[in-house]
Amino acid sequence: MDPVQNPYAPGAGQRPPELAGRDHERTRFGVLLGRLEAGRPERGMILTGLRGVGKTVLLNELRSTAEQRGWVVAFVEAGPGRKFRLLATQALTGSLRAASLRHRTSDRLRKALRVFKSFSLKAAAGGSMSLGVAVDPEAGRADSGYLELDLTDLLVDLGEAAADLGTGVLLLVDELQELPKPDIAAVAGAAHQMNQLQLPVAVVGAGLPNLTSVLAKAKPYAERLFAYHRIDILEPAAAGEALHRPVEALGVAWQPEALAHTVEASGGYPYFLQAFGSKIWDYAPGPRRITIDNARAGIEAARGELDEGFYGSRWGRTTPAQRAYLAAMAAEAGTANGGSVSSGQVADRLGKTHRDLGQHRDQLIRKGLIFAPERGRVAFTVPGMGAYIERLDC
Repeated sequence: MDPVQNPYAPGAGQRPPELAGRDHERTRFGVLLGRLEAGRPERGMILTGLRGVGKTVLLNELRSTAEQRGWVVAFVEAGPGRKFRLLATQALTGSLRAASLRHRTSDRLRKALRVFKSFSLKAAAGGSMSLGVAVDPEAGRADSGYLELDLTDLLVDLGEAAADLGTGVLLLVDELQELPKPDIAAVAGAAHQMNQLQLPVAVVGAGLPNLTSVLAKAKPYAERLFAYHRIDILEPAAAGEALHRPVEALGVAWQPEALAHTVEASGGYPYFLQAFGSKIWDYAPGPRRITIDNARAGIEAARGELDEGFYGSRWGRTTPAQRAYLAAMAAEAGTANGGSVSSGQVADRLGKTHRDLGQHRDQLIRKGLIFAPERGRVAFTVPGMGAYIERLDC
């Protein structure tokens, strides 16, 4: 097949040509926007799942939906050591600049811009972000230095301006669990205030499966603030759609046996579907059909690349002691198949105490290789990592 026409997108955060199996979340988000625009109360959303299941892709889809409706949108990607106030300031700058150009005569929006100036002045020693709009900071609003109070002030003023303009404000936070606990508490606390005031402000977060418990630890009422959606592997029918619909648009068809084999080999994991589909396309001579032989050859080649890059790059970032910890995790059948294992089992296998291994566990969590789905248990952040380690015969 022509590689230039390859329709698959096996990149991090790249939107696949067919966003299959996520209609429920997209529909619920549409309801959320509609209710807030109508002045009705509605909870925000939390998307949880392993890496590579499409959380970031879905967040970007929700972002696009809100932008098309004229909402002010801020997309924040959290990370270790990254201050939320600065990230939020940077994320809001472009959307607020566009809003100020669309609504030049809105006094409420101009006040909100002054509050944003106050908020941004606390973000960095170098001063505020440049909006291209000459405004002075609003004294006494969003300038206390206390993030929860200041974020609430900012979202209240933005929400009131948006309500006047018949639109809304959307704050999206990817990798939410990476924020420090006080920042997570600030985001949840501000969302709580928006719910109480019934302003058209929505907070949508995404993160690993432990995000639910992380939020609950930060704010005890967090489970009532959001609607939680588990973003998981795709059902076989949706996985098949993700593979065959993009090529149908190019006049190409999958042989049914080839499609079924690829869906089964992927396990419904969205990233694997794109990686396998892309390599199969390159291996298929065409011109109009993908056969079972093409599928087998492409999957074998893709698996080799995954071992080298997707898994190998993660393995390469670890120390010998951390590798021993990961290998002990992989030795547990449940972990190799995507489940979790108790920290005590890992310690027993290595002949050490749980306390002895605490540092390695914490370092692996910070590197994003494992997470704690619940107290005393650990799991890999990407499917198949345990099986990869077993193939290494550590």
